[in-house]
Amino acid sequence: MAQVSGQVNLRQAVKSLDALPAMPVIAQKLLGLKLDTDEGERMLLVLIEQDPQISAKILGLANSAMVGASRQIKTVRDAAMLLGLKRVQSVSISIAIMSLMSKPPASKLNMQDLWLHSFGIAFALLGLARLMPAKLRPQDDQIFLAGMLHDIGYLALVFLDPKQSDKLHNRLAVEADRRSLEVEREVLDITHDELGAELGRQWNLPEEIVSVLRYHHTPGEAEAALGQPLVQMIYIVEKLLPSFGIIEYQTPDIRDEEWEILGIDPSRAGEVKEQIDEQADQASQFASSFV
Repeated sequence: MAQVSGQVNLRQAVKSLDALPAMPVIAQKLLGLKLDTDEGERMLLVLIEQDPQISAKILGLANSAMVGASRQIKTVRDAAMLLGLKRVQSVSISIAIMSLMSKPPASKLNMQDLWLHSFGIAFALLGLARLMPAKLRPQDDQIFLAGMLHDIGYLALVFLDPKQSDKLHNRLAVEADRRSLEVEREVLDITHDELGAELGRQWNLPEEIVSVLRYHHTPGEAEAALGQPLVQMIYIVEKLLPSFGIIEYQTPDIRDEEWEILGIDPSRAGEVKEQIDEQADQASQFASSFV
């Protein structure tokens, strides 16, 4: 692996397949399923039922207050009927990928905080989507996958160079009122969104998700168009939840035109904030049950 002054050259290292964690096998299988076939639906249930961690979390989600089921859900099949196959697929892929958090190199990156942040953003996005016009609203399965995976660049960094990861998170803690990307460029000469997008490409994630990984802090870039409106949604939600889980400061101001991109009247900003806070609180309770 290339070194610069005793440190890993991240821009070169991130291009190396053997430098980054492999996508979990079950996530690869889930990602490749075609749910418009009977065999695809059957295999989805089989794969989930064979993985105790994923099946427990799917059942937990189906029985959570956020879903509001009228009866206790006891089987993965019933959970899939309640939540929808596509949502179950995206949740399962996310959980499988985020399971890498349980076995990274030793570092100062707080995995529980990253897990909490990912869940909080994912569920807050669902709350934001309810306030958007139906014609602009992404599918729930896309929303959840994008929300859960948007910060996997921090995972890529800790696998590539735990020492640089520690240095970054120490600086982010000390300079908590500076934009995180500015600090990352100073410390690493690369940012977590760049690292995350490269990891997403190597894992063959959908192109729109890779766009989200790359541009969720810079939605105005022309190249972000492929991931819209998810890119803009995460950009807004992270401003509304600046200290939820990991330290990742963004300037709190949201311009009227940024609301309008999502089809939301800027005068409803307070209502949006309440909805997102409520979703994030529920996500926190849900995530804490199996961290």
